[in-house]
Amino acid sequence: MKEVVELLKEHGKTISTMESCTGGCLVNSITNISGASDVIKFSAVTYSNEFKIKMGVNEDIINKYSVYSIETAMEMSESICNFTNSNYGVGITGKLCKLDKNNLYGEDNKVYISIYDKDLDKFYNYDMAVTKDSRIDNKEDIVKFIKDKLLEILN
Repeated sequence: MKEVVELLKEHGKTISTMESCTGGCLVNSITNISGASDVIKFSAVTYSNEFKIKMGVNEDIINKYSVYSIETAMEMSESICNFTNSNYGVGITGKLCKLDKNNLYGEDNKVYISIYDKDLDKFYNYDMAVTKDSRIDNKEDIVKFIKDKLLEILN
């Protein structure tokens, strides 16, 4: 993440995250870099629908598309961006090798990622399959994927 932090600083941009299935792994990887406090504004781990909604995700979107959808990830990225007035917001939701008794809909072992660029009012949306047996390994793969996408966006 060092290059991401450096590019954000170089461009005078900030970032915030709303993570669900990654449980803060993305923001942890950012804050592990010296100088991250210049670019990271805020992060929320919103495992429950209740707190996604409290952070600004439209409940109707969750009900219509499920919490495990690109539409929900988009709501997460835009909501966290607007909540913090950051230049970029990242929203991550999905299932990592576990049945969710509170949200039975949505594809298993699939993660939805949205990066919102507030300055351009543009979403960069992705989904990816998680294939590892370990939640930790899947989280690391997701963070690496997001890092690569942020580098593409920032360069």
